[in-house]
Amino acid sequence: MLLCRISRGKLLTYNIFHRMFENLSDKLERSFKLLKGQGRITEINIAETLKEVRRALLDADVNYKIAKSFTDTVKDKAMGQDVLKAVRPDQMIVKLVHDELVELMGSSSEKINLKGNPAIVLVSGLQGSGKTTFSGKLAGLLKKKKGKNPLLVACDIYRPAAIEQLKVIGEQISVPVYTEEDNQDPVKIAKAAVKHAKKHGYDALVVDTAGRLAIDETMMKEISAIKEVLNPQETLFVVDSMTGQDAVNTAKEFNERLDFEGVVLTKLDGDTRGGAALSIREVVHKPIKFISAGEKLDALDVFYPDRMADRILGMGDVVSLVEKAQEQYDEVEARKLKKKIAKDQFNFNDFVTQIQQIKKMGNVKELASMIPGAGKALKNMDIDDDAFKGIESIIQSMTPEEREYPNVINGSRRKRIANGSGTTIQEVNSLIKQFTETKKMMKMVSNKKNMARMMGRNGILG
Repeated sequence: MLLCRISRGKLLTYNIFHRMFENLSDKLERSFKLLKGQGRITEINIAETLKEVRRALLDADVNYKIAKSFTDTVKDKAMGQDVLKAVRPDQMIVKLVHDELVELMGSSSEKINLKGNPAIVLVSGLQGSGKTTFSGKLAGLLKKKKGKNPLLVACDIYRPAAIEQLKVIGEQISVPVYTEEDNQDPVKIAKAAVKHAKKHGYDALVVDTAGRLAIDETMMKEISAIKEVLNPQETLFVVDSMTGQDAVNTAKEFNERLDFEGVVLTKLDGDTRGGAALSIREVVHKPIKFISAGEKLDALDVFYPDRMADRILGMGDVVSLVEKAQEQYDEVEARKLKKKIAKDQFNFNDFVTQIQQIKKMGNVKELASMIPGAGKALKNMDIDDDAFKGIESIIQSMTPEEREYPNVINGSRRKRIANGSGTTIQEVNSLIKQFTETKKMMKMVSNKKNMARMMGRNGILG
């Protein structure tokens, strides 16, 4: 992980807190504090704690019956076991709530079925839920991570902007879009798209369908007819997570007609309380397969109930963070960098390269809840995706010689760099100081003997 001190003295990691579940996390944490200092779990103190847990879930727009069933289960498990002496009662409740959250959201992730040739994914949902954007994101994911040759299919004939939007998205991710703009029969368009795919070697179809502002019979008959003619491997229901319990009710109605295979939660970067994520599987008995945040076409993730539970309880999500880092990992470049560090040749060009690797990992706001403890520490800080600009501007104002050999940067050069980057000499000095400290630490970590001595001095070993 690279930590950078940006201009104006703010400490930046590549992560800030994700807004989803922020209120729920805070309220759950306060409820757990009721058990701190207690020697054991009793009927009285557990009842008070779980009353606050239930209230927190209801405030997050979780269905009342689900919230009550959830806390009843936690209580039964808490009273039915002895608390280990090494574990405090509040720690035990956190563990039980975590495990029950995982169970509520589906226990484990569910893979998308791509066995057909072509594999067909039918995308359904209400208008404004983010269907078209998700269709593009999914096609991009199938191409980049699944090695597929996908084709997007435009079956929303009622909203001309939807077809144009899909074309724009397709162009951005280099995935073709099948359209018949003069055809007003989405069933025939879908059928023709399959023939087109087989003829031209596309092995995956992502079919974007029409939505309505509300559920109506015409809409349901149409999407049912499309499903019948396509016989897709996957029918996914896309739902706007900001609509809370309305999302759950809509999912139930769609499932009764379509019997879909999975749910996609969109707009997780908005002002959502999280109730849909916590309730939807329990109501429709279908897994959440993907979560989507933001308009960027790589902002799509597989849904992992255990990782989401970690985020809700402020435990971070290091696994997802590592996975995102691995996507940008270049083994050859890493070996070169390791040699440069060992020879004390790490320079500002390498420093900028590391910043660029971090930026490729995605929107810093979407990575927010992945670092344990970082969310609470940074949630009130005003940090955006342009936070690295000050650093990059300073480095870009250096000459090639200065970037390659930082030791040549004297007082007059620092003044010129500050003028060229629109910053102050103090900010330039701060960056150079941080760079020097980073370089020393990297050198130390790369040397196993030095690392062992350092750990020994700090009492970590022996």
